[in-house]
Amino acid sequence: MRAGLQSSTTLRVALPLPSRLFNGRQYIMEEAITGDFALVKAWKADKIGNLMFRKTARNFNLPMCKAGHITIAEVEEIVENGELDPNDIHVPHIYVQRLIKGPKYEKRIERKKLFKREEPHEMSEGEAMRTRIIKRAAMEFHDGIYANLGIGMPMLASNHIPPGMTVHLQSENGILGLGPFPTADEVDPDLINAGKETVTNLKGSSFFSSDESFAMIRGGHVDITILGAMQGRMVKGMGGAMDLVSSGNKVIVTMEHTAKGGKHKILDNCDLPLTGQKCVSTIITEKCVFEVDPEQGLILTEIADGVSVQDIVENTGCEFKTADNVKHMGQTDV
Repeated sequence: MRAGLQSSTTLRVALPLPSRLFNGRQYIMEEAITGDFALVKAWKADKIGNLMFRKTARNFNLPMCKAGHITIAEVEEIVENGELDPNDIHVPHIYVQRLIKGPKYEKRIERKKLFKREEPHEMSEGEAMRTRIIKRAAMEFHDGIYANLGIGMPMLASNHIPPGMTVHLQSENGILGLGPFPTADEVDPDLINAGKETVTNLKGSSFFSSDESFAMIRGGHVDITILGAMQGRMVKGMGGAMDLVSSGNKVIVTMEHTAKGGKHKILDNCDLPLTGQKCVSTIITEKCVFEVDPEQGLILTEIADGVSVQDIVENTGCEFKTADNVKHMGQTDV
């Protein structure tokens, strides 16, 4: 709250927001977010306040600098004016009012994820089940596709890209050209995915800010999204899933068919708050594949070995139709 203002003048009443139709899609009109102060972390700065960020550490720092009346940047290094190449400056100094350089920095890694080549005989029952799901999901890739993989199980789809196929993986926190998880000597705290897991980047990749990333998503430039579904299990935050499912691209959900105790996860109506409505194209579980038709609802199109249609009926909490020719899961032949 600004000094000298009565507290009542700082309250914002939650009024219904107006909406408008753009290109056949409904959008909510919201005011831009601003703040008295923006606190950001950068890699390098010169003495006049130009900022550089390193790899995926850019994230939302750029728009935050522009949204704050006073931006305070904590940096790892301050150099003389002119030492930073103007081509490499990510935030011009007009947006930065304060610089702080501390005596010591420790870059903590929240989720250190290392590359592991899993052999079938070493997998637990749960790992084998997830591998079955994600191998089927990877069959949705085709050469040259742009894909966004959600945190957790969907990220494993990158391990099953067929040899010789090019799949451009995008992460909401600012990377196009996502590579596999790193080996121990490749770990970089400034190179993580949207799930805060350590990753690598491929040749030809690029880094950018999160607002640029969401411009790609909202603009329909990402062809396919593979997400997990959380019905039956509460987790904190949905990240960029709201934008991903509303972007108009193909949305594939990978999930275990039931929760612990056999509780249904595929239902007529979700118990948890919705991330999006009528946005899913395909559901892939360890038991089967459902295609989602806007008019007919769920259609069973593939079934896993050793699973019967009756088994799927008993483990699914809603009605579904069965395709005329149900395939074996992961195969193209009937």
